[in-house]
Amino acid sequence: MSASLPPRLVLASASPARRKLLQAAGIEPDVLISGVDESLVVTNRAEELCLELARLKAQAVLTRLSPAADRQTLVIGCDSVLAFDGEILGKPVDAADATQRWLRMRGRSGVLHSGHCLIDAGGGRRAEAVASTTVHFADISDDEIATYVASGEPLAVAGAFTIDGLGGPFLERIEGDSGTVVGLSLPLLRRLLAELDVRITDLWTKVAPGGQSIEPLGSVRP
Repeated sequence: MSASLPPRLVLASASPARRKLLQAAGIEPDVLISGVDESLVVTNRAEELCLELARLKAQAVLTRLSPAADRQTLVIGCDSVLAFDGEILGKPVDAADATQRWLRMRGRSGVLHSGHCLIDAGGGRRAEAVASTTVHFADISDDEIATYVASGEPLAVAGAFTIDGLGGPFLERIEGDSGTVVGLSLPLLRRLLAELDVRITDLWTKVAPGGQSIEPLGSVRP
């Protein structure tokens, strides 16, 4: 592998929140949308569902890549679902569905599961796991629910809520990693990278002042 280039991380997701989370952690991922039909996976176990979808997304993107001989390429697929009241909740089908969910969820708790599948495109090695965080919803009013649903945000996310957007004030507290609720757990990603003999600091990058080149920050090992 080239000493001048950090490993390339490809995010198999259209989620701007996942990309922003990686960028805030010093990682600039390439983004390639998987196009996986999520309805193909049927199971009543939330952890199994989100992990299988994460696998399918990573594998779908992997088949479209041509790994460079001089640079390690890693693909990360993620998927999130909310386990609530014995049900698995993905994205709402419409505004009415989102409203009904919030009427049920307010003042109660659910568990947000995010599946992660990391594949080394060069050798096919894989590391995968599920991160889970308990979410306690605030007892919000009917008017707050109506206004939040009208914003459109709940329609685009698993469980019909966000922690890093308009929905943040409607979460009383969480137990676990907030990144899991966003859809990608950085502590878990670090552990998965280590299983593939990659340090997360190897993925840190910066743009050189006045130029377009990207320098690795974590290439010097102690």
